[in-house]
Amino acid sequence: MVLNVLSWILPVFTYYFVGTSLGGNLVESIGVSNYTAFIVIGLAFQGYVSSTITTISQRLRNEQLYGTIEYYVLSSGGVVSFLIYSVLWGFVINTVNAAVTLSIGLILKVHYDVNLLATVIIIFLLLLSTIGFAMISTGFTMIVKQGNPISFFFSTFTTLMSGTVFPVTVLPTLVKDISLAIPLTWALNGLRLSMLYGEGIMQLLNIIEVLVLFNVVLLPLGIGFYSYSFKMARKKGTLSEY
Repeated sequence: MVLNVLSWILPVFTYYFVGTSLGGNLVESIGVSNYTAFIVIGLAFQGYVSSTITTISQRLRNEQLYGTIEYYVLSSGGVVSFLIYSVLWGFVINTVNAAVTLSIGLILKVHYDVNLLATVIIIFLLLLSTIGFAMISTGFTMIVKQGNPISFFFSTFTTLMSGTVFPVTVLPTLVKDISLAIPLTWALNGLRLSMLYGEGIMQLLNIIEVLVLFNVVLLPLGIGFYSYSFKMARKKGTLSEY
């Protein structure tokens, strides 16, 4: 647990000192008025996506290795119960992560002006989209057994491409266009506005609408692929293979 907390705290201070060493003029030149506040919000909520998706797919991988995945399939809750338990654990641990990171922000003199309703709505929509990606990621793990491009992408590239530690406006055009296809990019933008500047639902309506659209696509896609992967594994008799 101590190592987990350190892994949450150290990146905040790392980027804080990077921003301090660069100087205010350079930071403002990329469109960020307060770099410390910018990275605190980014690091606090990026983990909801990368860690949750990685945790769920890794949990399935472990059950495959231990030979216990069949018990989940044969249980009354089936594969749905496996997903729910894994999602809840990921959300709980990352909520603690977010709370610790935001608290470090207070120590670093970040001023929060939180519009609670708008913040809760955006976080809720972000979590729903994360579930969609997590189900797709878990489905890949069930089918290919080793290697998971979805999990790898979100654990590795979301920090770079979603505006976690610097605005996406500084990215090359092609990479910036890809970043706009990631729900986290929109959610972080909305969370910074709702938590740092107190903007409400009406001001953030465009962001909320985009996040809803992501969920309309991702949730059915995730549910369908998740169910399909388990059905195919059972049909081919590869459920316990790893």
